[in-house]
Amino acid sequence: MISAGKLLPAAFAVFASAAAHAQAAPQQPDPLMSFLPLIVIFVLFYFMLIRPQMKRAKEQRKMLETLQKGDEVVTSSGQVGKVTKVSEQYVSLEIADGVTTHVQKQAVQTLLPKGTIKGI
Repeated sequence: MISAGKLLPAAFAVFASAAAHAQAAPQQPDPLMSFLPLIVIFVLFYFMLIRPQMKRAKEQRKMLETLQKGDEVVTSSGQVGKVTKVSEQYVSLEIADGVTTHVQKQAVQTLLPKGTIKGI
């Protein structure tokens, strides 16, 4: 038979061990802190990719709206020409003396400074 003197220290050790484990239980992290890295990544993504792209698109739209006869442009296919006619959706370009081509207005990529074609 087990004496009371031996049982008491063993029971105390079990309860002390259980109490130590109960105190060391991990606490739940704040839900906002778990989403914080995702929020930071989204903000960086917005300021480094989306916003500059929107700014370039706005500048491109403005350039296409102000396009007029006599402007020298480069198309997205690399053709260099002088604008001879501007309509709602199309632009006529003179790419050589007496050679005119029609391209969509959206194909105009860059507006060149006046006199650039003569230097080419």
